[in-house]
Amino acid sequence: MCQENDIWFKSSYSGGEGNECVEIANFRTHVAVRDSKNLAQGALKVSADCFAMFVSGMAT
Repeated sequence: MCQENDIWFKSSYSGGEGNECVEIANFRTHVAVRDSKNLAQGALKVSADCFAMFVSGMAT
């Protein structure tokens, strides 16, 4: 469960005008991703290993 005091980081690919904001919170065992414009939707949580594979695949 994501908490209000979790540390969220804005993606470096978010729009410069702040209208395309994806945020990521990195926990020991999982990573959470959310749309900062729609916090009521919650966050997508995946294992840290799965997220690492996703990011690695995007870089190639």
